[in-house]
Amino acid sequence: MASQIKQPSLFPILLVNFVGTLGFSIVLPFLVFLVMKFGGDAITYGFLAATYPAFQLVGAPLLGRWSDTFGRKRVLLLSNVGTSIGWILFLYAIFLPAEKSFTANIAFIGTFVISVPLFMLFLARAIDGVTGGNISTAYAYLADLSTDDTRSKNFGKMAISSNLGFIIGPAIAGILGGTIYGEILPVLAALILSVVTVIVIIFLLKESKAPSKEISIPVDGTVRRVFAQECRDPHSRGGINKPRFQDVFKLEYVSFLLVVYFLIFLGFNIYYAAFPTHAANDLKWSVTQLGIYYAVLGGVMAFVQGPILRKALKKTSEEKLVVIGSLILGAGFVLYVSNNIVWVSGALILFAVGNGLMWPSFMSILSRRAGSKLQGTVQGVAGSFGGLASIIGLILGGFLYTSIGGATFLISAGIILAIFVMSFRLLVKKAV
Repeated sequence: MASQIKQPSLFPILLVNFVGTLGFSIVLPFLVFLVMKFGGDAITYGFLAATYPAFQLVGAPLLGRWSDTFGRKRVLLLSNVGTSIGWILFLYAIFLPAEKSFTANIAFIGTFVISVPLFMLFLARAIDGVTGGNISTAYAYLADLSTDDTRSKNFGKMAISSNLGFIIGPAIAGILGGTIYGEILPVLAALILSVVTVIVIIFLLKESKAPSKEISIPVDGTVRRVFAQECRDPHSRGGINKPRFQDVFKLEYVSFLLVVYFLIFLGFNIYYAAFPTHAANDLKWSVTQLGIYYAVLGGVMAFVQGPILRKALKKTSEEKLVVIGSLILGAGFVLYVSNNIVWVSGALILFAVGNGLMWPSFMSILSRRAGSKLQGTVQGVAGSFGGLASIIGLILGGFLYTSIGGATFLISAGIILAIFVMSFRLLVKKAV
């Protein structure tokens, strides 16, 4: 049944994911300049950058649970309406005069200024973050449509849409932001795309999961009855009216996978915080060179997550691809320590191949372990784990690079190689 509705429903889901990643990446080239323009400094920028994942940490698991209870489409609609409101406030902030609102003096942090437009930027990112369950709910929606045979391919397509968002977002910001209108055009473009996504969800997206009133988790701790889609344990009294967050950790192997999920995001965000500064200061790259780097990285990764991943899945399992991919990715992070362009180019290839094999395979395993009844809740909790890791990683990455420079990438490498060791556990017992 899932295969019959997969094709017409796949486009809007990929679009939702694309716009979500584009919305995140489009602000990266100019956000720090906006903060300075409105009277802020590096500390203010750090807080603003952490606002989205911080509020997503709160909203993602709740929206994930709602998607299990009330259906995916309603939650996706709510999330993308929130994104549109966030962009409206962001656009409004650009036109506000940079008047000081108040100053704050916090121990160990110092004095910083919050102006009216800065406050609006914080509010815009907070609203977008707290309703930012669109990505995790989109993964749950995709899992609803996937079978064991198509799951990895579908998650590979989802990863490609994310890569396209990260490629096109900074490109749009660089091209449109270079005009006389500055930041207005890229923000307006993001707003238009988010509104288009809302329209697509309303008119094209079909619900993949009927609203559920009753979900039960077997007392013996196994997940066979969940996978079998039984609504009630015949040997127990009653059921659970709504999916609960604690039910996620009763699912076999899910707690372990969430720890791995956290570490993946931690390693990546340490890298993401450090590399732009490293490229500008140590590699002496220009904005154009950095843009080319990200475009090539995304392009290679999209290729790996497309035809290469499909061929690899015919010869080996998802669990083995997580092991192989994490080893390749960890080796790539080690090469970033060198300032030699040849080694950096090699690091780019290893990064794209390792992540291209590991991430879609890992997300497919997580969705399989979650089962059908708690798919949204598991994805929402995973989104919170990723959000927490993003907050810690971005702050820690900036601090580490200031302290130890390029050796920061060895920290990312160590985290990913720890995942390589941990992922051997996936080979011991595959999901039923």
